[in-house]
Amino acid sequence: MEDILDIYEMPYNPDLPVVCMDEKPYQCLEEKRTPLPMRPGDNQKIDSEYVREGTCSIFVEPLRGWRYSSVRETRTALDWAEEIKYLLTECYPEHEKIILVMDNLNTPVLGSLYKKYPAQEARNKLISLYPKFESTGE
Repeated sequence: MEDILDIYEMPYNPDLPVVCMDEKPYQCLEEKRTPLPMRPGDNQKIDSEYVREGTCSIFVEPLRGWRYSSVRETRTALDWAEEIKYLLTECYPEHEKIILVMDNLNTPVLGSLYKKYPAQEARNKLISLYPKFESTGE
């Protein structure tokens, strides 16, 4: 825990971004029935039934004010591997290293990259990018 606090106290360095990843299963919900319109002096009436539309992963670089969110049907090791590939190749392609702070779930492991991508791509393309991380679990 102290390592994470030390990271959060670091001054902003655009060459070494601190990216926080939260894989909490935030549910994206849709109303099953249209809520009744509000009447003066009364609360809006909504039904307790809902339709689950997936979960959300959130990436934040707080000192820069940058954020990215992704909605997926599931939250699996394969989903995590796709998010890491996107983060490395699309969001931070020019950086040699980033600091990734993420939760302590079972999905953020190198083996997840091998589950998703062919061994050659995982090893040569993604794993070679993975040392960009000074990964610290929350």
